[in-house]
Amino acid sequence: MSGLGELDRPGTPTGSARDRTGSGKPESALDSAEPGKPEPAFDSTGPGKPESAFGSTGPGKPESAADRAAPTPRRGAVDPVKALMHRHRELCERAVDPLEIAAGLEAHGITDRTAARFRHRDVFSLAEEMYARVSRDGDTPLPAPPAAPRVRADWVLLTLLPGALCAAAIAAVHLTHGRSRLFAAAAGALAVALALHAALRRGPLSRTDTDRPGPRPGATSGSTTPWTVWLVAYSLLGNGLLDNALAGGPDTPPTGTADGPWPLTAAPVLALALACAPAAWTAHLLTARARRKLAASRGLEDFAAAVRPLLLGVCALFLGALAALLTLSGAALGEPAAYTQALTLGALLFLARLLTTHGFTYAPAVVLTAAATVEAAALATVFASRLPGVGFLATPVETLVTTWGAGSVPTLTCGAAALALLVHTTRKLTRASAHAPPEPAR
Repeated sequence: MSGLGELDRPGTPTGSARDRTGSGKPESALDSAEPGKPEPAFDSTGPGKPESAFGSTGPGKPESAADRAAPTPRRGAVDPVKALMHRHRELCERAVDPLEIAAGLEAHGITDRTAARFRHRDVFSLAEEMYARVSRDGDTPLPAPPAAPRVRADWVLLTLLPGALCAAAIAAVHLTHGRSRLFAAAAGALAVALALHAALRRGPLSRTDTDRPGPRPGATSGSTTPWTVWLVAYSLLGNGLLDNALAGGPDTPPTGTADGPWPLTAAPVLALALACAPAAWTAHLLTARARRKLAASRGLEDFAAAVRPLLLGVCALFLGALAALLTLSGAALGEPAAYTQALTLGALLFLARLLTTHGFTYAPAVVLTAAATVEAAALATVFASRLPGVGFLATPVETLVTTWGAGSVPTLTCGAAALALLVHTTRKLTRASAHAPPEPAR
């Protein structure tokens, strides 16, 4: 514990570093307070002789040359750690270990460089002193350690609903014809969208759930809904449209079947809708295990090293579940599973949702916007190349499709975007502040 911790030692009161005497001259921190004049409440802990910021010289002891040469501290800066504790009083009172205080300080933007101004090597060392000094009070009982979020039946059912409605909608499209098929497709898309909206408002994938931390300080909100809709719609219609565009079409609207002139690939969309349930379970697993490691770790670096493999394992678990659902969906619908395209899109959407649920909303919005823009630009260049003199615009996309197929465009786009989000996620979600319990409402 640093020397500042001695200021709260029982029976050793503190005084202000600089009091005004009757003659208007400042008094040294080593001089005794004027009789009958109360000390400031911020720095005083009881009656007695005041101490300087660096310890008391004691009654009757002469000042040394080093003490006389020491610069007088500024007003209010005698105990900067106490001032920090006053600003974060609720955080210190409810903390059950120093790591929880460190996570809260980190969430409020206090870095190791800031901790150096409090004469500590890092944030955790500063949090240790704050925790030790609060625990000596004995005025406020320490609360029980925060429990991991519980599994509730409501969010379990809500996460299963999008997959069930999507399967019903696809079955209705396959069983109808003409205008009835169009109505069935529109009604099914609306039902799935509403079910997905409800699933994202409760449970581990929700930002407003009581078990989730709030948005990070300074986080910029960004809307990801339109870009998510575009990416999913492209996985359904984009490959068929791109093939038709390169062949000079399309001449007719989509018929809703995989063998039509504008084929639809419904297997990836069905698998992604069904994957809402494993996404919620893996996100819940990440939250529960991270809370346990938060309680067991004794340093920010130790916590990051413990959570990083957990985060990567959760992502791998989700991708494994999605691959199994792709196999089942492809077999049920008699379509190619399109593993690479669907897995890269699923990884992108899963990582974006993980960041969003933990309050980091800016990066998912930017990355999803960039991915949707690239896919739209690929289609736009093919159609624009039909204008006189600009046929070269379609050359990159045509070369890519000829070499690896139409699915290579969304695969490369979503794969690069998912990799960028994975790097960002391993930086943000390995912080203790990302998994700290929410602060109580004031």
